[in-house]
Order: sequence, then C-alpha cells, then structure tokens
Amino acid sequence: MGSFKLKLVAALITLALLPLAAAYWSFSEIVARNVTSGVDARLVAGLRASLAAYEDERRAVEATAEPLARDRDFQAALARRDRPALVDFLRRGPALRIEAPGGFRVGRVPPLAAETTVSLVGPGTRSATIVASVPLDPGLVRRLAARSGLGGPDQLAIVVSGRIGASSQGDISGRVVAPEGRVETLAIGRAGYRAVSTRLVRQPPVSLAAVTPTATIAEEQRTARTKLVAGLLASLLLIGVVAYIAGRSIVGSLGRLAAAANSIAAGRLHERVPVRGRDEFAAVGRAFNRMAAQLEERLADLEDERQRLRDANTRVGDALAATLDPDQLRRVIVQNAVEATGADGGLLRERNGSVVSVGDMDAGPRRLELELTTGRRSFGTLVLLGSEFDTEATITASSLAGQAVIALDNARMHRIVERQALVDELTGLANRRQGDEALAAELARVGRLGGSVGLILADLDDFKAVNDAYGHPTGDAVLREFAEALRRTVREIDVAVRWGGEEFGVILPGTDADGATEVAERVRAALAERSVLSVDGTSIRVTASFGVAASAPGMSADTLIDAADDALYRAKRAGKNRVHSEPWPVTPA
Repeated sequence: MGSFKLKLVAALITLALLPLAAAYWSFSEIVARNVTSGVDARLVAGLRASLAAYEDERRAVEATAEPLARDRDFQAALARRDRPALVDFLRRGPALRIEAPGGFRVGRVPPLAAETTVSLVGPGTRSATIVASVPLDPGLVRRLAARSGLGGPDQLAIVVSGRIGASSQGDISGRVVAPEGRVETLAIGRAGYRAVSTRLVRQPPVSLAAVTPTATIAEEQRTARTKLVAGLLASLLLIGVVAYIAGRSIVGSLGRLAAAANSIAAGRLHERVPVRGRDEFAAVGRAFNRMAAQLEERLADLEDERQRLRDANTRVGDALAATLDPDQLRRVIVQNAVEATGADGGLLRERNGSVVSVGDMDAGPRRLELELTTGRRSFGTLVLLGSEFDTEATITASSLAGQAVIALDNARMHRIVERQALVDELTGLANRRQGDEALAAELARVGRLGGSVGLILADLDDFKAVNDAYGHPTGDAVLREFAEALRRTVREIDVAVRWGGEEFGVILPGTDADGATEVAERVRAALAERSVLSVDGTSIRVTASFGVAASAPGMSADTLIDAADDALYRAKRAGKNRVHSEPWPVTPA
C-alpha cells in the first residue's frame, strides 16, 4: 500500500510538472511585463511632474522680469546706461540680465540655461530686452527631482547634446541617446537603464530624462519569480501530500483535474473539471473551474479591449485623413478617448475657455487630465471622468493624446499656410496673388454679363523718407493705417489689395471710371485726415497718390493694370496727394 502511494505521488507530481511549468513560463512573462510597465509608468509620471515643476520655475523667473520691465525708474536707468543702478535692480532677480544695442550688457550669462526675453517699451529703451534665465544645472535637477515623486533608484538627468550634464543623485555620466516621449532601455556608461525624456531647449539640444537602472528592474523580477517558484513548489508538495493520504480512491479525480489543467495550459479555457461530492477534491475542482472561468472572462475582456483600441485608432486615423477642421477634430478626440479608456465622460478645454464635452460631466470620482502640448504651444487639456483608470487606460489615453496633438497641430499649420497664401500678414488685406485672381474673375464676369470693373492703384507719398526718419516699425504702422483707411471706405464687395511694398490696389466690381474716381478721392481725403504716431510718439501725417482706370469689353487684366499704373505715375508727377484717371473707357491693347 505504501509503495503504491509513493508511486501515485510520483506519478501525480510528474503529471503536474508540465502544466505547472507552462503556468510558470506564462506567469513569469506576465510578472516581468507588469514590473517593467509599472516602472515605465512611474518614470513617465515622474517626468511629467518634473516638467510641470520646470514650467513653474520658468514662470517664476519670468514673473520677476515683467514688473521690472514696467518700472519707470528702471527704464530711466537703462536709458542713462547707469550700470550700478541696473545691477541694483537686477538683484531682485538673480537669473536676469539686460541686453541693449551697442554691446551693452548687465547681468550674468549662465553657461547653459533656458531663456525668455521680455522687451522693454519706454523712452530710450526701444530695443533693449530683459533676458530671464533658468540655469540648467545640478541645483535645478535636484529641485525638480524633489517634486517629481521619483525615489529610490530612480533619477532625473539633464542631457546636453547627447551627454549627461547633471543628475539628481550625481552618480551617472556618459553619452546617451535618451528617447523622447517613450520609455526604452539604453546604455549609460557600462550600465543599462530604462529611460524616457522630453526636450527642454532646442539649440543646443537639452533634454530632461527620467532613468532607473535595469538592474533594479531585474532584481524585482527575480524576486517575483522566486515567489512564483515557491508557490509552484508548494503546489507540488500539496499534490504529493493529498495523493499520499487519499490513495487510489482519488486517482480518478486527480486524473480529471490533470486533464483539465492540461487543456487550459493548451489554451482551451472552456474546459472544466467535473465535480462530484463535497470533499476537499470537489472544492479543488470548483476552485479550478472558477479560475478557468475567470481566465476565460479575462481573455475575452482583453480581446474586447484590443478590439476597442483598434476601432478607436481606426476612427482617429479616418478622422485625421478626412478633415483639417479643428472643431471636428476636437470632438473626435474626446469621443475616442472616452471609448478607448472606458470613461463615463470627457471634455477638451481650450485656453480661451471653450469646451467640447462628451458623456456624463458629473461622473467620478476619478479624473485623468492630459495636457495637449507640443513644444511651447498648447491645444488645451483633455479631461476624462470615471470611477477608475488603471495603468493600461492611462497609457492608452496618453497615446491618444499624442495623436491628438499631431492632428491639431497639422490643422493649425494648414490654416496658417492657407491664410498666408491669400492674405498679407502685415495689413490683413488680400495679397497680390488673391488680387490677381479676383481681378481676373471680375473681368471674366463682365465679359459674360456686361458692365465694367474699376481699378484703383495707390502709392504712399515719400514712404522711404518715413522709414529713414522714423524706422521700419513706424513705416509698418503707416502701412497698417492706410489699410484701415481702405477698409473703412470701400464697399464689402470691393477687394482691397496690398499690391506690393507701399503700393495698394482696390478692385471695384460693377463700377465705371467716375465711380472709381469718387472712391479714390474718398480714400485720399480719409488718409490725409489721419495721423500716425511714431515709436517715439511723434505725430506723422502721410498722403498717397492714386491712379484710376476702368475696363472696356474684351480688356485683359494686364492692360487694365497698366492703365491704372500710368494714371498713378501721372498723379505722382503732378505733385502727389491727388487722384488721376485715364480717359474713359480705356480700350484694350
């Protein structure tokens, strides 16, 4: 009997080794991934907290510069180039310095710092600036680390041009290529690290990195695997004891249990152990069945989660390919973030206060907030509301936020390019390209329907003298003032154009020569009544000369432009500040 029991124990242990080994391999891989994921999430969170602390430092330095720039005593000392007085002022902010034309500089220049300039406006200080610096030194790294929440083996480091410049614990150095926005394993010196970084300064390239030794991660994984091995050995021992006590009466039950375990190890999670009676083995069978059911449910949940993420990514990709409308993109971003993370509601709040919301805005109690930023530009804050957000949901939300930033920035750049292609940036009027297109369209219309198109060309008188006497900023102000006079005088259907330099044009649909002349005279009078303040406060009055022409049937755009240009030339020669018109109508060339 004893020999049989020993054989039974040996046989059952042998049968259990294969599924337990498979379970050990599977769970050890899961443990390793969970340990690494936890470390990665900790590094990402610490880096974000450090970046927020860095922004606080930068805003604090800027806050000392702005009131100083508005201080009239400071401006007066700067106008006198009173170095001792300026040094005394700069004691309010040790990270400030002054730079002015002629090489005049007061204050310390840090060897490596993130800098922000504050322009000074006031008598005698037109071109001077205050430079606010955040020194990128070991002291900054230690302060950021203290607020990052990182501890133990985790460190923060400043990476300058691919080399560790400073670290929070001061014990790492060497060349490194720190990944931006994602956690990767890399070598620093002779040691391996998990690291993630974000860019602080573009030139020279300076990044803030959160790192932790891979040796620490390996140690945690070994500890977890040791516990797993201990658990598996305990299971083997339990199987042996039960088999020795129960004997042959439980061979059938153990066989069924082993068969079910093998099925589950092979991936057939629908398999269950037949349970008979109320003894301990029946309880083991029921526990085994519950475990298999939970594994099956978890596998189904994971598959649903993967499908949901695939659907969300597909929708995001489709939306990005289908539209560059920022409003539509914001709604797609919030909808997909809510669905992908299982949140009850979400919103995207922009800096101007506008909000796009989806779902239940009173959900809670947990909130997940992600800043949608790229460089120094912010597209607002994505807020997700729900009862719980695990690590996987947080990583998913961060990934979607990264895609959202790229999409919104693309839409912004598209609008800028679209506007630059048709609008003069300085005056806000149509540019020459849009003017040529509008004139060609109007001439084509009158070719079909009849009528005429009036064209006014205007040129500011003695504009070069204004630039020479008062500087180009004042010249720009004169151009904007003339553009405003045009907008206030012409009709909504007329097209005011910056033709080039100080020359402007107005295209007047359905207008003959007399009507165009009247409009030009109103603009001339309106400009003559205006005055422009120079940078130093001097009042300047400017005038303009105008050439007027109107189209005849079959006339080309070039012919009409040449006629108006000839009229403008005659107005200049006749003494400026006047309107000259060509004989009506101008015949086509």
